Amino acid sequence: MRSLFLQLTGEMPLFKIIDFLVENKGMDFSKKEIVEGSAVSRASLFQYWHVLDLYGIVKVTRKFGKAKLYTLNTNNEVTKRILDLEKALIFEALSREQRPIKTPIPA
Repeated sequence: MRSLFLQLTGEMPLFKIIDFLVENKGMDFSKKEIVEGSAVSRASLFQYWHVLDLYGIVKVTRKFGKAKLYTLNTNNEVTKRILDLEKALIFEALSREQRPIKTPIPA
């Protein structure tokens, strides 16, 4: 099942990458793992990586030789807004589920 974020934004590779990082907030990943986890192609990851880097959405957590691990940069204002959007979507979905079903009153 698609996440609420992807239901709203669509399945553009950039949004799939962000969604993967949001869903796995606090964990770090290599670019290869991000490709696998977000179900985007390697080419798509590299096509959109500059956007993630430019807006500070990702940050390096560890380095192993040339390899780097990345995580969602939760201290970044853009990322905070993305997380706020995720919370709002969850709240709205829960509110919809809890609303009583209106049945017509028989005449």
